[in-house]
Amino acid sequence: MLDYARKAANVSLMPKGPKGEKRPADVIGAAVMVGKIATGEIVEVEEKPSAAAELGRRGGKARAESMTGERRTEVARKAAKKRWEKRK
Repeated sequence: MLDYARKAANVSLMPKGPKGEKRPADVIGAAVMVGKIATGEIVEVEEKPSAAAELGRRGGKARAESMTGERRTEVARKAAKKRWEKRK
């Protein structure tokens, strides 16, 4: 009965980390995992930013450099105005 309810609710007993990796559900399991990471038994792989994110970063910088100071001010004022409109 419990398995059926868990599947119906789409709930997993194993919590997931911020990047979707599986993590221990209990405190002792988490402590063991931290110890293994500290001793090098488990290697955490850091992912590089996606190509789209990298291009977006470069594109924003290039756009800012190509704009005149007056145009940047205009864009900033328009953005601020939109933000304040949302609050009302």
